[in-house]
Amino acid sequence: VQLQASGGGLVQVGGSLRLSCAASGRTFSRPVMGWFRQAPGKEREFVAAITWSSDSTYYADSVKGRFTISRDNAKITVYLQMNSLKPEDTAVYYCAVNPYYRAATRIDGYNYWGQGTLVTVSS
Repeated sequence: VQLQASGGGLVQVGGSLRLSCAASGRTFSRPVMGWFRQAPGKEREFVAAITWSSDSTYYADSVKGRFTISRDNAKITVYLQMNSLKPEDTAVYYCAVNPYYRAATRIDGYNYWGQGTLVTVSS
């Protein structure tokens, strides 16, 4: 599975960005897709995840109410709309595929990872 993330960049505090992640290659029947992030000097952490049918979404407490995850299965693409951005949101954002709906909020539930896209929020 290949995952191509895009949409990162430099934004001011309070601004918005929309990340996209397109998947290709091997397919799974009902994969969960998620976003994680890693700030400099910190461990990678969960941000958001969405089930195949979009009937369930998961968010880290730090982004609830500001970020929205969505997906387009026809395009095999997952999105992360990020609003009201804060300096602490600065990180490399990674999309990932969880083929078997295991531990949707944990890194070890995901088998395939994209290369990451950098989001920088300036004050």
